[in-house]
Amino acid sequence: MVKAKMWVLKKHFEGFPKESNFELREEIVPELKDGDVLVEAIYFSVDPYMRALSRMWMNEGDVQYGTQLAKVLKSKDPEFPEGCYVLAECGWRTHTVTKSKGPNGPILTQIVPEWPKDIPMSLALGSLGMPGLTALYGLEEVCKVQPGETVLVSAAAGAVGAMVGQICKIKGCKVVGSAGTDEKVAYLKELGFDQAFNYKTVPSLDEALRNASPEGYDCYFENVAGPFFTAALNNMKSGGRIAVCGGIATYNDTTPQMCPYPHHVIITRQLKIEGFMVAQWKHKDEESVKRMLQWMKEGKLKTKEVVTAGFENMTTAFMRMLKGDGIGKAIIKV
Repeated sequence: MVKAKMWVLKKHFEGFPKESNFELREEIVPELKDGDVLVEAIYFSVDPYMRALSRMWMNEGDVQYGTQLAKVLKSKDPEFPEGCYVLAECGWRTHTVTKSKGPNGPILTQIVPEWPKDIPMSLALGSLGMPGLTALYGLEEVCKVQPGETVLVSAAAGAVGAMVGQICKIKGCKVVGSAGTDEKVAYLKELGFDQAFNYKTVPSLDEALRNASPEGYDCYFENVAGPFFTAALNNMKSGGRIAVCGGIATYNDTTPQMCPYPHHVIITRQLKIEGFMVAQWKHKDEESVKRMLQWMKEGKLKTKEVVTAGFENMTTAFMRMLKGDGIGKAIIKV
């Protein structure tokens, strides 16, 4: 008999999430049927999209969705043998009996067999997982960055933004990042960003962006929305490309923010603005992870993790991440 713990969305968020939005429950997992796999979570990821898409993807009473790194304990699916490690779309549950695929795509994905022993497997949830792939595809597939171009990144010290900056340097680009504390700005400079600034302390966003790159920006990797987005548009070069990844400054709003309508800038500078989600290029994930693993082994990619111990602390870690506390990818270790 295996008992599972799970965090359930008790009530939809209104504004910033609270502990009362969640409830911790337990249940006995069912016996396996043909094609079933029993997985045990080792690490959980918490990410801003969990707040942004909650009402779209969840009903009250559902297990909070999310990705975990898990170990297969029992299996009646030959593609997922006992003892292998997987990325599991099983939500905030310690143990899950599931099929490997669901109506919306894969539920289980095996970790690449070439995973080096000296690289923490938790990075499969961070710089070598969804956040890293988001950075890679936003640059390569959406922005189509070229050597010598100048790239602007907002929320640059976050799990995605930090990878964007480092991949830009690998590709021979100049990169400018913004972050919300002086400590985070210092971290960006350690990672090799050409310019970085604290958007909370500069007198003017427009002035800070012009000072960092007087010639303007070829590409903008957008993570925040709000006034920063407008300021970035005003500093784009003609023919600039904007990859819209997130809008974390708006996720907890009860009234949608409205920014100025810079249509004349978009039209006269012939800007391309494209929203995207990492799953668009799922077929490239294995090759892409191997490529990033190689960059990390060569010392071209660095990463930090903010690790919280204990499944019971999931909600605390989630809210801390949304506040921007700490530097690095937020991970929960069971």
